[in-house]
Amino acid sequence: MRKSIALLGEYTPTFPPHVSTDAAIEHAQNFLDMDITAEWVSTEDINQDLFDRYSGIWVAPGSPYKSMEKTLWAIRYARENKIPCFGTCGGFQHIVIEYARNVLDFSEAQHAEYDPYASSLFISRLACSLAGRRMQLDFAPGSQAADIYGSLSAKEQYYCNFGVNPDYIHLLKQGPLKISGSDAEGEVRVIEHPDHPFFIGTLFVPQARSTPEQPHPLVTAFLGSVGL
Repeated sequence: MRKSIALLGEYTPTFPPHVSTDAAIEHAQNFLDMDITAEWVSTEDINQDLFDRYSGIWVAPGSPYKSMEKTLWAIRYARENKIPCFGTCGGFQHIVIEYARNVLDFSEAQHAEYDPYASSLFISRLACSLAGRRMQLDFAPGSQAADIYGSLSAKEQYYCNFGVNPDYIHLLKQGPLKISGSDAEGEVRVIEHPDHPFFIGTLFVPQARSTPEQPHPLVTAFLGSVGL
């Protein structure tokens, strides 16, 4: 049976991270010699039969989404049912919100892009925008991210203005989700769920660094987990 992944987001053909997402998937498919289809699904079109049609989800850059609540439902379903879930940039941010609400019991956890004056801003505007920057990050030894990269460090490109609120990092550490990658200042850049085949979020956009000759290892690992 041919498998498919849903690219959750508001597809814009002129938005560079969306263009690079499509390209990175093609690079990984060719490398793995796997026939996995990828389809863009607007967040407002997410419904209860999403996972009847798709074997994995990639929550793409480009928030705010048309439906935050439907996006969070999809992330939660993938997390609880061990369905491969990859979130980059805005996707990473929504993975944090879903986790804060449904695992840490912060039902009012919010994202500053939607409600900048919320009382529990787990995602806040960055003091310094990372859009267009390429920065060094370090991985936690023994983490899934480190294993996928085969390294404890990498340089990756960003396209975002929001990230984990530093005031809430200690709360994120209280549950099973692991902070597996950080930058030189210790800011959270990669998260993963250790008891899951593939549940990883990156604040950076790994797809931007993928090439036909060198498919990005995270994209390749994600597609590989869908194909199992």
